[in-house]
Amino acid sequence: MSERYDRHIRLSEIGEQGQRKLSQASVLLVGVGGLGSPIALYLAAAGVGRIGLVDGDEVSLSNLQRQVLYKESEVGKSKVMCAAARLGESNAHAVVDCYPFRLDEANAHELISRYDVIIDGCDNYETRYLIDKVCYELRKPYVYGSIGEFRGQVSVFHYGGAAGYVDLFPDKPETASVTSGVMGVVPGVVGTLQASEVIKIITGCGRVLSNRLLIVDLLGMDIRILDL
Repeated sequence: MSERYDRHIRLSEIGEQGQRKLSQASVLLVGVGGLGSPIALYLAAAGVGRIGLVDGDEVSLSNLQRQVLYKESEVGKSKVMCAAARLGESNAHAVVDCYPFRLDEANAHELISRYDVIIDGCDNYETRYLIDKVCYELRKPYVYGSIGEFRGQVSVFHYGGAAGYVDLFPDKPETASVTSGVMGVVPGVVGTLQASEVIKIITGCGRVLSNRLLIVDLLGMDIRILDL
């Protein structure tokens, strides 16, 4: 551990104790696409001990512009199975749980209850409201991220009694999913910020984005943080 995670351990805010917390932690990533790719890669590399992956989709050619977990040779294969193989190559000590189906009302409570931190890598509103509801009921921190075109948002809900997704967006959109185009690097930036929030939550370092919303616009390189 000391050699692999040396650069973490050198940080006084993390140190050996924080690295140990990472190795003992479990996270559930809902959606292993554009956002989920950098989240999964960085959390596995950081030494998070157990990572659950929920996604019922297969790799498609149009994914590869932004979903850096996958290769052209994997088109048509299960995303979670391909992602698990890649994470195993990144860190052989990480335990990866594969759930090759969508999160829904029937399975959400059971799945979310198994993990310490829940991460939003999905692309539809219905799933976000479901994650928010169950995380509120189970008192689980919900690390939120969303993207569209050149912009993205990040926040942490239900952490230490903080506000939830439904408090920020009380009215469900009529459309089921986000269908706009997106510059390929946007989910990389937003997903990396989400991974950072997860590491802070687990190790207890820094100031978490609870009751705050970070908004980034890469077209104008503008970053704002709003109090909720």
